[in-house]
Amino acid sequence: MGRTFSVGAAGVLAALGSGLALGALAGAARISGPGRPQPDYRFSPYEVGIPHEDVEFATPDGTRLAGWWFDRPGSERVVIISHGHRGNKSDMLGIGPGLWRAGNSVLLFDFRGNGDSQDGPQSLAHYEQADLRAAIAYAAERRPDAAIVLVGFSMGAAVSILVAAQEPRVRAVVLDSPFADLRGVVAHALGKLRLPPMPLLWLTDRATRARYGYGFHEVSPVAAIGAMAPRPVLLMHGEADSVIPLEHAHRLYAAAGDPKQLRVFPGLDHCGGYFQDRPAYIDFVARWLADATSSKLR
Repeated sequence: MGRTFSVGAAGVLAALGSGLALGALAGAARISGPGRPQPDYRFSPYEVGIPHEDVEFATPDGTRLAGWWFDRPGSERVVIISHGHRGNKSDMLGIGPGLWRAGNSVLLFDFRGNGDSQDGPQSLAHYEQADLRAAIAYAAERRPDAAIVLVGFSMGAAVSILVAAQEPRVRAVVLDSPFADLRGVVAHALGKLRLPPMPLLWLTDRATRARYGYGFHEVSPVAAIGAMAPRPVLLMHGEADSVIPLEHAHRLYAAAGDPKQLRVFPGLDHCGGYFQDRPAYIDFVARWLADATSSKLR
């Protein structure tokens, strides 16, 4: 009886361990594995009816990135806009043309493995930092006389923090729904699935390191955002964000240096501020950027 029980218990534990390992591998793949939809039907600047140029530039590791350049000759700013995880530049065809109409040159681009960009090592805000640095280099070469500012959404906002902290050419950042640290946002996702954060979080981290070459501790915008000071930071977040809880915004705001501003959208979910009132959102961001780059924050 005792031997039968011990063998049975060992089998259950082995099965449980195998299930957790498979879950960790699946989680790592969902975070960092290829995910380009097929077929990929997307809107283009044709739908918004403003002039644009198809552009390409490459990262230091040779990954080719695709973008749309909306030129505004004589503008004081180039706005580089970063989309979210598994998104693409067509997702930004509201805010991008809106900021162009407000008098800015604008660059929209696809992170690696998304949209029209080439496949490359993907992640959740780790490898994509090289993509944003390449976009900054392209914009700086194209418009050396203009102030470079970053606007990012979700993962794109996290990438914007991590890059701007080390990139002095960035004059200001607008961050919509960023996460403070990768470990925290993955733990939240596991909790929503009613899965035990431990040991699955640890296993997913280990699987990500083994298969995709980076660990959760390497993606910590909250540890980097303070290096932005004294360049202006605007944080925006939905109060009812179900993907990245509002506490991430509060942590980032507390860690950021001055000048900084936090705008919370009551009752709204992830990246919902833009969709609540598109013209008001664009006008607010455009005015904030104009003030930020002239050192006169509202």
